[in-house]
Amino acid sequence: MSLLTNVTDHALDDGYAEAAARRSAGGTGLPGRLRARLGLAAALLLSAAVVTLGAVQAQISAPTLAKEREQLINRIQSETAAADKLQESVDALRDSVGSTQREALRKQGGDRAELVSLLAGATPVQGPGVKIVVDDAKQARTSGGGPRESSGFSDTGRVRDRDMQRVVNGLWQSGAEAIAVNGQRLTSLSAIRAAGDAILVDNKPLAPPYTVLAVGDGQRLSTAFQDSADGQYLHVLQQNYGVRASISAQDEVRLPAAPSLIVRTAKPGKGTS
Repeated sequence: MSLLTNVTDHALDDGYAEAAARRSAGGTGLPGRLRARLGLAAALLLSAAVVTLGAVQAQISAPTLAKEREQLINRIQSETAAADKLQESVDALRDSVGSTQREALRKQGGDRAELVSLLAGATPVQGPGVKIVVDDAKQARTSGGGPRESSGFSDTGRVRDRDMQRVVNGLWQSGAEAIAVNGQRLTSLSAIRAAGDAILVDNKPLAPPYTVLAVGDGQRLSTAFQDSADGQYLHVLQQNYGVRASISAQDEVRLPAAPSLIVRTAKPGKGTS
């Protein structure tokens, strides 16, 4: 009887009873997984809705942006065309002024007109000479701050206005009769200056490499320049700072006339007692 009584009282195994009790207290675990899946699905739906809304807004605003972009392009093209026309007008007026000045020099100078025009840069010139090409170092930096700022040398590897000034002055001193830098004819009033990292010749910005053409006795001019202090300065820039430079005598170089000239006259003044 005791066995029957025990089977009746403990019809369910103790382990199953404990498991049943845990399920009754904390649930089966299935609703938790279901909630996680439902949360993931909701997040995906929300993301899809955001993406769809963004695409719709982009489609709505695209025509407006395209129209604004087209208007901006048209404005740029229009302003560029206007600037080109103005530049053509300036060039034409400059040529006219140059022709008038050259004619005035011819009339006033008589037999010396050709020499005066040459020295003033009023007429194109050609003949034997020298070609010097100066360029930045291959790994040139855009800013300095080193010894160059105080000593005059280029520690950045970039060619500076003072470097070109010394090259040009060295050529004049070595016997050059006429000089042009990147096609820009130099006169006695020409200025070589800097605007940031750009070099200006008579306020016209030039880009490297800088090609300097000088009319004169080619081989003699080349030798005299390289032996001069300015030629040695250029050599130092090559050896110590990586500035690239080459010099060669030319059988013939062609230099244009200066774009515009400033004609100045002197008048005798009244003496003072």
